[in-house]
Amino acid sequence: MSLRLLYIITPVSGFLKNYLKYKRVNLATFARTPLVYFLIDLFLSWLRIRSPVLWSLILERWFFFYYKIVRAYWLDVYHVRREKYIKKYGLRYEEKITWWDTIQDCVA
Repeated sequence: MSLRLLYIITPVSGFLKNYLKYKRVNLATFARTPLVYFLIDLFLSWLRIRSPVLWSLILERWFFFYYKIVRAYWLDVYHVRREKYIKKYGLRYEEKITWWDTIQDCVA
């Protein structure tokens, strides 16, 4: 049995989890993981890295971890969701003094 079979097991497991949890499927999300596996595997094979399959599994997780961090920062997800919850549930957030406000007060 080839270790490359793991390239199929992980996306299928994620596909099933998303279907069971959200009751919907997204083929683009399902297809992107094997594509990223293939690209990372190709790159690692080009570098002649031993056990590229295991490294591909690890690097794919890291790639999407940092991708989601950068995407959330770029789209300002925190403030968008905060405003959504203020409107939806009438939540009130305390205004906190940040270190940036403190620096601005000292400079002014």
